[in-house]
Amino acid sequence: MKIVKSSLIIISLALSGLNAGDTIATVNGKNITTDDAELFVKASAPQASFVTLPNEQKAMIVDRLIERNLFIEAAKKDKVDESPLFKENLEKLKDELFVNLWMKEQMEHTIVSDSEAKDFYKKNQDKFKNPQTAQAKHILVETEKDAQDIIAQMSNLKDKVLMEKFIELAKTKSTGPSGPNGGDLGSFTKEQMVKEFSDATFALKDRTITTKPVKTQFGYHVIYLEKLNPAKTIEFDKVKENIIQSLRQKQFNSKLTEIAKELKSKADVKNLLDTNSTK
Repeated sequence: MKIVKSSLIIISLALSGLNAGDTIATVNGKNITTDDAELFVKASAPQASFVTLPNEQKAMIVDRLIERNLFIEAAKKDKVDESPLFKENLEKLKDELFVNLWMKEQMEHTIVSDSEAKDFYKKNQDKFKNPQTAQAKHILVETEKDAQDIIAQMSNLKDKVLMEKFIELAKTKSTGPSGPNGGDLGSFTKEQMVKEFSDATFALKDRTITTKPVKTQFGYHVIYLEKLNPAKTIEFDKVKENIIQSLRQKQFNSKLTEIAKELKSKADVKNLLDTNSTK
C-alpha cells in the first residue's frame, strides 16, 4: 500500500500546467495523454474536466488508465479478440459508432443564425424574464395571540422605526432559524415559499407589515416586506447561445423525423409488433 501511495504522490507532482495532448504516462512504450484522461473522466461525469481536478484525483485517474492499458495488453495476450463473443460485440460497437458519427454530422449541418435567434427572442420575451422576487423578514411564533401581540406593538410605526422594531422583535420573539438574524429571509420568488406565506408577502406594499397573523404549517407569521423586485426581461446577449442551441436541437429533431420517414418509405420494413404496419 505504501508503494502505491508513493507512486500516486509522484504522479501528482507532475500534473501541473497540463495542456491538451500532453503525455501523462507511458505503458510499455504506449503514451497515455491528457486527451485519454478527459475521455475517461467525461464517461462518468460529462460536466467535469480532467485538467481542473485536484492533483490527487488526477493521479488516481492516471493510475486507473495505466491499469486499463495493462488489462488491455493482458486481454490481447489471452487472444480475447479471436473469440466469437468479441467479434459479435465489435460489430455492435461499429454500428453504434456509425450512427453516432452520422448524427454528429447531421447536427453540424443544422445552422441557426443570430437573426433567427433574435426573432425567436422577440416573439417569446415572456419566456426570458427573471421572476418577481420579494425581499422580506418574518417573525414566527406558535400561537395566533402571540402574533397579534407582536403586530400590535408595531401598529403605529412606519419607515425606519418600523423596520428597526421588527428586527428587534424578530431577534427576541421569533422561533424560526432566521430569528437571530432579525428574521431576514433574503430574496425569494412566490414558488419558493408555501402559498399562504407567499400570498401574504406579495400582497404587501414596500416597508409595511402584515396586519393579521399569517398561518402556515410552521406556525403563525408576522411578515415585513422590504421591497418587491419586479420581473425583469433578460437581455438577448445573455440568452442568445441557449436559444441557438434550443432551436438547433428542435431543427435537428425535425430533420431526423423527416429522414426517418423517407428512409422507411424506401425500405422493406416489417415491424412485427405494429398491427398497423403494411410493409
